[in-house]
Amino acid sequence: MATLLYRLGRFSFRRRGRIAAVWLLLLTLLGVGAATLMSPTSDKFSMPGTESQRALDDLDLQFPQAGGATGTIVVVAPEGAKLDPAAVAPVVREAAGIDGVTAAMDPFRTGAVSQDGRYALIQVQFDKAVDEVTDEQKSAYEAVGADTEGLRIEHGGEVMGGEVEIGSTEALGVLVAAVVLVVTFGSLVAAGMTLLNALIGVAVGMAGLFSLTSVIELTSTAPILALMLGLAVGIDYSLFITSRYRQYLAEGHEPEEAAGRATGTAGSAVVFAGATVVIALAGLSVVGIPFLGVMGLAAAGTVAVAVLVALTLLPAFLSFAGKKILPRKQRRASGTGEEKGTAAEGFGFTWGRLVTKLRVPLLVVGILGLGALTLPAQDMRMALPDAGTAAEGSPAREAHDLTSEGFGEGFNGRLVAVVNGADAQSTGTAAEKATALIKDTDGILTVAPPQLNEQGTTALLAIIPEAGPTAVATEDAVHDIRDRVADIEGADIALTGATALGIDVSEKLADALPVYLLLVVGLSILLLMLVFRSFLVPLKAALGFLLTVGATFGITVAIFQEGHLAGLVGVDTPGPLVSFLPILLIGILFGLAMDYEVFLVSRMREDFVHGADPQAATVSGMGHNARVVTAAALIMTSVFGGFVLMDDPIIKSIGFALAVGVVIDAFVVRMTLVPAVMSLLGRAAWWLPRSVDKVLPDLDIEGEKLNPRPARETRDKTPVSV
Repeated sequence: MATLLYRLGRFSFRRRGRIAAVWLLLLTLLGVGAATLMSPTSDKFSMPGTESQRALDDLDLQFPQAGGATGTIVVVAPEGAKLDPAAVAPVVREAAGIDGVTAAMDPFRTGAVSQDGRYALIQVQFDKAVDEVTDEQKSAYEAVGADTEGLRIEHGGEVMGGEVEIGSTEALGVLVAAVVLVVTFGSLVAAGMTLLNALIGVAVGMAGLFSLTSVIELTSTAPILALMLGLAVGIDYSLFITSRYRQYLAEGHEPEEAAGRATGTAGSAVVFAGATVVIALAGLSVVGIPFLGVMGLAAAGTVAVAVLVALTLLPAFLSFAGKKILPRKQRRASGTGEEKGTAAEGFGFTWGRLVTKLRVPLLVVGILGLGALTLPAQDMRMALPDAGTAAEGSPAREAHDLTSEGFGEGFNGRLVAVVNGADAQSTGTAAEKATALIKDTDGILTVAPPQLNEQGTTALLAIIPEAGPTAVATEDAVHDIRDRVADIEGADIALTGATALGIDVSEKLADALPVYLLLVVGLSILLLMLVFRSFLVPLKAALGFLLTVGATFGITVAIFQEGHLAGLVGVDTPGPLVSFLPILLIGILFGLAMDYEVFLVSRMREDFVHGADPQAATVSGMGHNARVVTAAALIMTSVFGGFVLMDDPIIKSIGFALAVGVVIDAFVVRMTLVPAVMSLLGRAAWWLPRSVDKVLPDLDIEGEKLNPRPARETRDKTPVSV
């Protein structure tokens, strides 16, 4: 591996113009493709195999006019006054006149007026699904009642869902990353080149992703996740290779040789670090939830592009920069022949020696501390986000709060029972039985009269729970309803709605999580075993990850669900975590955790293979890579942290959890617990049964074959298998 990448690095260095031209041409072509082929993203959640999805599919076939997006317009009279039907009627007519609206229901006819007469709900039915409602239709819907005087009108419902937009807040993370790069390298050329390389990779990945939207349906969060990870790993991978290139220059190698060696050694680590991220993200496809699988594959694609850019375009940029990549002081020193082959020991060496000396106390404190942070995760609850978690002041949030104020929380969590029978008589009979059973269920406020399709073979029962859509009582009521109506004969009855959909998603994800963990962790352990030719190093990496993810879950639950210090991250209303956050977080964090594991431990193995004793190799690995891993972690944290400033609760929670997870994994687990364990294990850390050692291919990520003579001598002295 190292030899192949060494040749690739030297080739890219020599053919810098051609390599740069190829990437710029690819970026241009994909940019044109994105501009001409890009289609809108979708907010539709499809859950094959669940009862709620089956009910929605039945509606599309049997009752299509009720299967489109819905909206709820809340009309409120001034305090102390009551609504006048004559004043509400023009609002109803205006809503009914929107292109694509099949019905707008007068609240005085449907009974959707509060007991005090001050609040009313106008239900609006569109003929298309929410992802097919045009921007013009949404704008017209939001403008309904704008000219009405004396009444407060807010617009809610699923039709108000929109695409997540990328704004200036994300640029703050890039700005912080630029500052970190300048401080790390001490050179504007090195910092600018590294950042430019990463940005080109992100641009190529995102352009390619948007070009595919004409044939692949993307959720609105998929491009944001791809951008988030593409930026973070792109900068980190370029940083790692550039740092190794500067090290080889300082040791006296010519620029082309330094570029080849940096790509062969650090590039090998980048390949396998990227591979673990791609495996973790692509593994989301096994969950069986299409939108989650697409999110994972989209992000995996941008990570793969980041790896390719780091291995090819970066050496070309290094060729353009030459020795300007070094600070002026080092350039002058190299020009006079001073300081070649030597480098001042920094904080990393001091920290490495301290950790190896205090390894047992640090292990005890670190493990107990992370264990304590994990405790809140025991109470973690999951649900799909609703308007109650939207940003305060947003139209959807205002409509939600007014509905709760006038009618109760349950009116924001409506359920729908879909009754399908062979004929009108059997459907009607089953609907009557189901209505009676549902009304008698604990936690249910009321059930509306059945709505029938033209043939009378499909009936809809609108159900209003007593509690809100994410309340435990509503979840219990959904399970009770399904149990009660299961024995009704003559028709098939399925429960759907946002709350039922959220419950089905959570349960399906819970069932898939063990399989996902086994696949991702198992494949990654095998990959790390190939990389390090060790049994204990991959096992240690996986156990360290469990500490990271547990503490991350605990902190996220404490803030986003329980509300502790929630104001510091802009959380207006604490509530359950979004259903797919745990499995998504596990996939992404595992890949990123393995990044730091590979970066640090690959240097330890490199020194060990080249003759250093285990303790010295551990200190050397920390000394040479602590600075770059610190910079990489700060960059990732700043990039992810930029997304915490967004209003969208899903993106905010993902960005926060990833930022916290990176801090914990990089500084506590990888830079403290890992060297402590490596020091404690000593030579045993590199143990591998001889039978396994013979079977595994020699990937040589540490660049042993780039120094064949010392390597042979080293292997005679330091066997790493028994």
